[in-house]
Amino acid sequence: MRMWIRLLLAGLFAIGIAGAAAAQDAKPSQEEAKAVTLKAADLIAAKGLDEAARSFNAEGEFKRGEIYVNVIDFTGVWKVYPPRPAGVGQSVINVKDPDGRFIVQDVLATARDKGEGWVEYRWLNPATNRIEPKITYVKRVPGQDLVAYVGVYK
Repeated sequence: MRMWIRLLLAGLFAIGIAGAAAAQDAKPSQEEAKAVTLKAADLIAAKGLDEAARSFNAEGEFKRGEIYVNVIDFTGVWKVYPPRPAGVGQSVINVKDPDGRFIVQDVLATARDKGEGWVEYRWLNPATNRIEPKITYVKRVPGQDLVAYVGVYK
């Protein structure tokens, strides 16, 4: 009987570990991208860009898997870019997707004209190494010429 209980517990433990790993690898949703973007813009407004950037660059609620917070100013200069921090300070205003869309200009237009919203484009997914549709939620930081955004592959 004890052996069966041990086997049952070992099986449940293994299922629990596999379930936790699968949950971490789960594809993030558009709503998750939107929620993180809104929270990031609020954090910048409340604490300032430097303090917020520390949170955005550290693994945790603002940076995990496919989710990470980008911040650009209204001239199209990266202020925060967790996948490649060396890119901070570079202008990305003329970055195009494979279809020739100026995606950073679209991000800025959405922030300027609406305050927030969705921008769709196609981009290289590093996980699949294929060009795939991506959707990004954009939010202007209240009272500042900064834009926070988070995208997910569809």
